[in-house]
Formats: sequence, C-alpha cells, structure tokens
Amino acid sequence: MIRNSEVSDKKIIDSIRCLGIDMISNAKSGHPGIVLGAAPILYTLFLRHLKIYPTRNKWINRDRFVLSAGHGSALLYSMLYFSGFNISIEDLKKFRKAKSKTPGHPEYGVTDGIEVTTGPLGQGFANAVGMAISEKHFSSLFNIYDHHTYVLVSDGDLMEGISYEVASLAGHLNLNKLMVLYDSNNISLDGSTNLSFSENVLKRFEALGWHTEVVHNGEDIDEIDKAIYKAKINEEKPTIIEIKTTIGKGSINQGTNLVHGSPLKEEDVYQLKESLGIRNVPFAVSKDALDAFQNDLFERIELEYRSWDTMYNEFKNTDINAKVFESIFEKKRTYNIIDMFPNIKDYNNLSLRELNSKVMNVASDYILNIMGGSADLNTSTKAYLNKYGTFSNLNPSGKNIYFGVREHAMAGIMNGMALSNLIPFGSTFLVFSDYMRPSIRLASLMNLFCIYIFTHDSINIGEDGSTHQPIEQLSSLRSVPNFRVYRPCDIKEVIGCWDTVLKDKKPCALVLSRNEVNTLDNTNAYYVKNGAYIVKKEKAKMDAIIIATGSEVEIAIKVSENLFEKGKNIRVVSMPCMELFEEQEDAYKEEILPNRIKKFVIEFGSSQSWYKYVKSKDYMITIDEFGLSGSKEDIYNIKKMDIKSITDKIERILGENI
Repeated sequence: MIRNSEVSDKKIIDSIRCLGIDMISNAKSGHPGIVLGAAPILYTLFLRHLKIYPTRNKWINRDRFVLSAGHGSALLYSMLYFSGFNISIEDLKKFRKAKSKTPGHPEYGVTDGIEVTTGPLGQGFANAVGMAISEKHFSSLFNIYDHHTYVLVSDGDLMEGISYEVASLAGHLNLNKLMVLYDSNNISLDGSTNLSFSENVLKRFEALGWHTEVVHNGEDIDEIDKAIYKAKINEEKPTIIEIKTTIGKGSINQGTNLVHGSPLKEEDVYQLKESLGIRNVPFAVSKDALDAFQNDLFERIELEYRSWDTMYNEFKNTDINAKVFESIFEKKRTYNIIDMFPNIKDYNNLSLRELNSKVMNVASDYILNIMGGSADLNTSTKAYLNKYGTFSNLNPSGKNIYFGVREHAMAGIMNGMALSNLIPFGSTFLVFSDYMRPSIRLASLMNLFCIYIFTHDSINIGEDGSTHQPIEQLSSLRSVPNFRVYRPCDIKEVIGCWDTVLKDKKPCALVLSRNEVNTLDNTNAYYVKNGAYIVKKEKAKMDAIIIATGSEVEIAIKVSENLFEKGKNIRVVSMPCMELFEEQEDAYKEEILPNRIKKFVIEFGSSQSWYKYVKSKDYMITIDEFGLSGSKEDIYNIKKMDIKSITDKIERILGENI
C-alpha cells in the first residue's frame, strides 16, 4: 500500500504504542508488553488489510478481528481509537475503571468495534473458528457474503488445550479464510516459555493441515504485509503467521516477563517516549499521526464498502434469496413451534432425546439459520438435522457439524457462530458439560443465543457407571448467571421448551433423558414459559407438593397416586425451567407453590439447587454422591430412589409432622 501522507508509519505505530502505555499507567494496571511488542502487527492489519467501516460498525460483510490475547486490550482500544470507532480519549482515560467503555479485557457489547469478549486464553481462537465456519456456510448460500476472520494469539493461547482442538478441526474443514497472527515473543507471565513450552508450533500446525508463514522481524510492516497477503490468496487452508516480536519493545525490561503484566515505571515511560520522539504528555495524540492513519484507512475502505453496497442493493432487488438473507441478518423472524405439532399423540414410548430429535427436525425447516452438531455423539444424543447434510469443505451449505471428540472446541466455536448470525446447537452427555463450562460462561456473559443439548441426564443411564452419571452438573449449570436450564418431562414439554427457547433467544441447555417416557395427561407445552406449573392437582385439602423435573415427573405422579391411596392429597408440580419460574410474579409463584404447604423435590441429581423451595435436605429425593455401575432398577433400589422407597419416605415425614 502506498501511503499518501508524509507522516511515517513508525510515527503512527509509536503513537499507538504510547497511547496504550498512557492508558495502563493511568489505570495503574494492565499489560504493557503486548502493547509495545505487537503494535506493528495490528497497525499493518488494520491499515492495509482489515475490511471494516468504523462509522458503520455492523456492516454485515466486514472482516472479523478477534484479540484472543485479551490482556492486550489497551493496544486494541488504542487501535480502535485511531481507526475512528466510537471511542474517545475520555473513554481511554477510564481504562479498567468501573462501568467504562474500556474494561480490562475486551467485552462484546461494551466497546464499539469489539467482536467478542475475550480474556480466558484460547477462547478467542475458538470463537474465530466459529466465525470462519459461519462465513464459509453463509458464503455458499449468498454471493454477497465474503469476509476473512483474523485472530491475534499469544504463546499462552497456543498452550491452552482448546487451541489444539479448534486448530485441528479448522484444518480438517479447510477454513481458508481464517488467519491466525501469532505474537511469538517466547515470554509468558512466569518467565521464558522455555520453562514449559518448547514445541515447534508451525510444525504442529502443518500437521493439522494449516498453511504456515514466518515473519522474522515483527517491526517490519512490509514483511508482515506480505505474509498476510499470501494468506489471503490461499484458497485451500487456514493460515498461521508466526511473527517474531520483542515483548515490551523499547522498555528497560524489554524481552522479559517483568514487562508482561505490570505497568511501566515512571522513569521507564519517560525514556521510552524520549527514545521514540513522542511528547511525554499523557493522552496527547499527534493530530498529524491520527489524521494520516484515518485518511489512508478510509480511502481504502470507502472503495471496498461502496463496491459491496452496490452489489448488495442489486442482490436485494433481484436475488430470490434476498428475503431469506434479510430474515437471518436483520433478525426479523419469529417462531411458534407449538403450532407445528397439532397431534402430539403420535409420539409415545420414545426417549426424551428421540423426542427432542423429532421436534428440532420439524422446527429446523423454519429456523433458517440453525446449525450445529455433537462431540462425536449424534448417534447417542440424536441431535442431527436429517434433511440438511454435513458441513464440510465440499458441502459448506450443510448444517450438521461433526465436531469430533472436542467438547471444549465445540462450545467455543458455538460462541463464534452465534456472533455471526447463526443459531448454534451443540450436544453431548450432560456429565461432559464440565468440559464446556468456560465457553458456556462466556456465552452467558455475552448473552449469546446458544443451545446446548445434553442427554444421559441421570444416574438412570446405569451400566456406564459413575464416570458417566451426572450428579452435580444440573446445579452447576443453574448457578451460571443469565443461563436457562430446561429439563422437560415428555413430548409436550419438549415442544414447549423449543417454543420458549426460540422466543427467549438466550443461552440455554436442554437436558434430556435417554430412557423412554410416556406422554403425561396434564402436561402443557404452553405452560413451559412459566417455568413451573401444576401437572397433578390435589383432590381435596392439600397435604404436600412434590416438585419434579424431567423423567422424574412421571415418578412423582406415581408416588402421589400411591400416597393418595394412603389418604394423602399431593399436588405435583413440573418445573422444566427453574430460572423462568423465578422470574414470574410473586402471585403466580404463590399460586403454584403456596408458602404454607410442605414441599418435596424429586430430581436425581445434586440437592444444591433446591434449598430455596424445601424445608431441609430431608424433603429432597436427590443424590449428593457419585453413582455406580448397574441396571437402572438396581441403582434406584440401592440409592432408595425407587417408587416404593420414595413413597415410604414422604409418608413417614408427613406422618411425623402431623
């Protein structure tokens, strides 16, 4: 790229560096090493390659940039400011301050120009793979969708196991529009990476099916530029570019871990700015440098945007897929899944996982942008869209992704997909949700519409033993803020869950049994949205209430029938979603679960979720110990969770409290 300004590249880069250092010094907190070391990388990418339009920040066809090394946020904020995004000097002065636009790590929805919340290392890499999958899928459907995904990673990102998983899948899928810029400085927080990390990274990526490039001098923007250009014209493989940098370039402590995670001392800032020829006045940005960068940037991107906008207008007026595109990308579509199932009696004697498969396959004809898969378990979880083929390099329009045995990757990739206008689903056994928790947490933090389908939800899976029998997972997932856990009991509640999920558009889990269930008489798809409702009403004065979820609802009804024969009137409440019930008005909650009435809980998992509803642990038929290998019936008997034992326990407690 030929610059139009007489202001040198070096002056602009050094101005970006020093602005980042001012932010960290002012906050007395941050990571100066990456700001000083990686500034030439982002400068080259933003100025010469990145297809963005800062004043139209939601441009559908923009390139995506992800800072997986989220501790480098000061560098990114400085870069976004120079690029003309909606960030002011006052915002930069509030770096790492409460409720500012410039939090300690990048946060989606908080700062203009931030594509995804990053910080936990490796996650941003996974998100970028999800974005690249989305691009490959949508570009096969719409000829106006065509962008690259760039991600800046550190040594730490590549140490995290999730990066191996996602890199393996990206290579397998030939995601050629994915580019990893590797800030290779051989330093981590504790010292030299030689302490723990001595592999040949590029050989690893070559083995995973990636194209590799090396930039030996991280200060040479022309060398960086050439490597990025080579990656962009590569049509077969994703690319990783190892860029050799010096952490804390220009600092007294450059090249050491001392400059990684602590602000520079005052005398270090002074000598740094003096050596760079930058005035030692905090947040004083050279107008010449700022104008030169923005003028060159906008001259390039204005041409790219106008060309695309012309093509887009023609597409809207002539292409038969235009309405589909607008429905997906302008999020105009609404759903009413319940109306799609007028005759639910056709579904009986099937497991909840099979029922869920039937519902999602019917719904998928109307959910134009649903896409997902399983961690090598779709034959078990049944989470597969039968009509829509397998996503691959040869069939990018397919909607089913074979994630392989990669739960970490699946969840991180789903977040990137959700950020790219897809509705992603990912499935595995409930016990393996633990592998996905960091990504689930970030999805909840960003309020992303991700659907996690977890099957084999109880100790009743039997013979696989305690390693596969979930105990604490339900309570653990329910503890995640801004997350919904749905546990339906029959086909009607499965339908109600999907209807509610698609209207709610929040991160959620559908938790399903592998065992056959019956369609219960009084369940109601419409009531799922309330979180809990009555499925068996008392016939006279109420003695107690049993709250149950999932396949335990049918057990609760049988127990209540046994107790009725013993003279006890028991109401049964199904609670398919505790979080939704807690959001109801107090009057409704009192109607369903009156305060004055004793309450019992039947759920074959941890008791931790339930103390808000019951008097004590004695009132819970739950399990707070690991399971064992054996038949469902044997486990129920040993753990005193068979219908007779539950009936006897509730009868005894009610008798003791007369």
